[in-house]
Amino acid sequence: MKLSRIALAGGVAASTVLLIAGPAAAHVSVQPVGEAAKGGYATLNFKVPNERDQASTVKLEVNFPTDHPLSSVTPQAVPGWKITIDKSKLDKPLEVHGKKITEAVSKVTWTADDSEIAPGYFQQFPVSVGALPEDADQLVFKAIQTYDNKEVVRWIEEPTAGGEEPDSPAPVLKLTAASDDHHGGAADDAKEADDHKAADTEASAKESSTAASSSSSDTTARTLGIIGIVAGVAGVAFGVLAGRRRSA
Repeated sequence: MKLSRIALAGGVAASTVLLIAGPAAAHVSVQPVGEAAKGGYATLNFKVPNERDQASTVKLEVNFPTDHPLSSVTPQAVPGWKITIDKSKLDKPLEVHGKKITEAVSKVTWTADDSEIAPGYFQQFPVSVGALPEDADQLVFKAIQTYDNKEVVRWIEEPTAGGEEPDSPAPVLKLTAASDDHHGGAADDAKEADDHKAADTEASAKESSTAASSSSSDTTARTLGIIGIVAGVAGVAFGVLAGRRRSA
């Protein structure tokens, strides 16, 4: 009986934790597909859960950081949603692949068009971005979620220095270190493959040379053998003919 009460109490406690943790975790967030390395390009998924029981999400606005502008921002088409891209002039132009970029995307807006995020569901909005900054550890994307009952939720609060999550946290993208070793490894692998290929080519050439030499030797031996046979036959014939002349 005592064990049953303990189990029941544990179940109630677990349910309470889930109920408390559920709403806190149900906010607009951003996650990379794979990793988001500094100086590289990445595909980001903005995940939007519907938090209301009696309303559906019909609009999402994501503001891109202006302190670390991204030269390339390309959203993926999402069925049932219209996409609007806003750009702004840069105070300091960016140099990308030898070209000067004077403006960058400042906001991307998804508006429901014959679609919506119903209660109990979520939707992901993919965006390809780059090049990611090399002098930052994270990027903050302030987001605004609008419901069909005109309610607006602003996910714009940045994380605190103490690491505590605010009430309406903004989506935060953690950046990983640039993978220089990976590029070096790829070059080494390519070099090793070239070395193997060269070795295989050299070995094939040697085999071909050996085969050709062996074939030449065989041909010479066969020719000499045939000449010897012909000479032997001629000698026998000459001997027979000479014998007949002596008899006559």
